[in-house]
Amino acid sequence: MLGRAVTFALVGLEPRRVEVEAHLRTGDQPSFAIVGLADRACQEAKHRVRSGIQSALLEWPGRAITVNLAPAALRKEGSGFDLGIALTILAASRQVPADRLAEHACLGELGLDGRVRPVTGTIAAAEGAARGGLGRVL
Repeated sequence: MLGRAVTFALVGLEPRRVEVEAHLRTGDQPSFAIVGLADRACQEAKHRVRSGIQSALLEWPGRAITVNLAPAALRKEGSGFDLGIALTILAASRQVPADRLAEHACLGELGLDGRVRPVTGTIAAAEGAARGGLGRVL
């Protein structure tokens, strides 16, 4: 099962579109990997996202999860990808409608309690989302 969302990385002051993909595999041991040139804060998203989803009383998929942040050549820094990662996992596990994610840009850091925290670069990302034809920024 696959979930997709859009977020943005800042390169200087310029927003760059990042596709977040989550793939859930059955038959493998439960695991969680983030790929796509993600820095330490992005790698730590594994803990924030899992705790946030469970604190929101949603189901954590007991499967092997691979999250891809594309394009892989673009360095991803910070915790602003958390919301996109969480929503793609929830879409892949059919807990949120996958087709609606394509209409929005997702930005935000997740707290362990599931709250969404603001991140830097939101205005630039919103401008990038508008230029890219996305209707809303979550």
